[in-house]
Amino acid sequence: MNRRSFLQKSGAAALGLTVIPSVVMGKNFSGVTAPSDKLNIAVVGIGGMGNANLKAVRPTENIVALCDVDWKYAAKVFEENPNAKKYWDWRKMYDEMGKSIDAVIVATADHTHAIIAATAMTLGKHVYVQKPLTHSVYESRLLTKLAAKYKVATQMGNQGSSAAGVRQMCDWIAAGEIGEVTRVDCATNRPIWPQGLNTPQGQWVPDTLKWDLFTGPAKLVPYNEVYTPWNWRGWWNYGTGALGDMACHIMHPIFKGLKLGYPTKVQGSSTLLLTDCAPTAQRIRLTFPARTEANTSKVKYPEVEVNWTDGGITPLIPKGMPANKRLDIDGPVIFYGTKDTLICGCYGRDPWLLSGRTPNSPKTQREVTLTHEMDWVRACKENPGSRVKSASDFSEAGPFNEMVVMGVLAVRLQGLEKELEWDGPNMQFTNISAGEKLRLTISDNFKIVDGDPKFDRPALEVNAKEFAQELIKHTYREGWSLPAMP
Repeated sequence: MNRRSFLQKSGAAALGLTVIPSVVMGKNFSGVTAPSDKLNIAVVGIGGMGNANLKAVRPTENIVALCDVDWKYAAKVFEENPNAKKYWDWRKMYDEMGKSIDAVIVATADHTHAIIAATAMTLGKHVYVQKPLTHSVYESRLLTKLAAKYKVATQMGNQGSSAAGVRQMCDWIAAGEIGEVTRVDCATNRPIWPQGLNTPQGQWVPDTLKWDLFTGPAKLVPYNEVYTPWNWRGWWNYGTGALGDMACHIMHPIFKGLKLGYPTKVQGSSTLLLTDCAPTAQRIRLTFPARTEANTSKVKYPEVEVNWTDGGITPLIPKGMPANKRLDIDGPVIFYGTKDTLICGCYGRDPWLLSGRTPNSPKTQREVTLTHEMDWVRACKENPGSRVKSASDFSEAGPFNEMVVMGVLAVRLQGLEKELEWDGPNMQFTNISAGEKLRLTISDNFKIVDGDPKFDRPALEVNAKEFAQELIKHTYREGWSLPAMP
């Protein structure tokens, strides 16, 4: 760099127009950023929750790059962050700015979380990924292992995991205040977007949207405005329905408080299930084995059933419910213990005991004093060898997310009409035979003929084992691939 270009770049930096990599601004060669230094953060998917996450870190960190496939939806965010370089394609962003990016926030549709985050981790970038962590079981397992391999700081965007309610529940359970828990009921009033829809006809793609990039690794189908920018949650190609939207908030206290791992059995049912769109309401039962290694003198962890409902179907009211109490309408959770019943709301908020007691139990959890996003930023700046993990680090969020997407598998395989047996370590169902068939309903058509309702529901038959395996580990579209499993 000659004297003239140095002065030009120095002047631009003084005006806030040039991003200087943190490796120049005090980061040592071990990859650790001093707490006083700013992270250079890129955000992929900025129109919705990505913008909220961005705003949470922007006051103290550098936002150096923004990427979105819909520049109309993202226009306001681009305007509010004029110093960040704009991209359509996260792959090009990584190619051009990989050396000057320290961390990446991923808030795209569910089906692209894994490929964006996994690629970032292989480049040594810290990642914050919106919930659900991934679209499939295999993708969750992959992100868990990549985070461990590359020793990066990670966080899933289930902000309740950083809140006081979850910590209090864990303390009460660990102290044996509710005894042994063999059943938990939980629910959500979602979806609040349309589901149970027939596959729509194709439309012209708006000039402000890159539909091929939105589709990413999924099957490429004709664009329709019903898919994006928000209703993608209800379409199996891109989302995971009400489970993916809310179970990461509602089920987290269950997974953490009861020290759950892989389920061994799962069963689902729903309103009419279509091939492409999630149903309007679902019911799921997950069975987890006893966790004897977690047993203490105060509490045992026996086999437990976790029951989920959505679409407005609420759990049954527990016996002895006080007249002045109500279940949380957004996401009630009810732990049935041998000594007491523990109830909380969405995000684990406002826990209370049916008996009316308020225990004073020993503290077992780290108190998070920062926002969920800033606790991740803190972890990013710590040495990997001594780093204090964030509240939803992938070492926990990855296995937990497998629980969530397992519910999706149960619903989509309900046509087998049996409780499915799951081999968690090997990611496979053990009681689906090679020759079993599964009937899938393509669409739901209705008309009145001479005053009489007529239903037409065309269907197709597929090999159940092959279909299940595709749900567990997706076959990515040509040109898109995940890093290898460590």
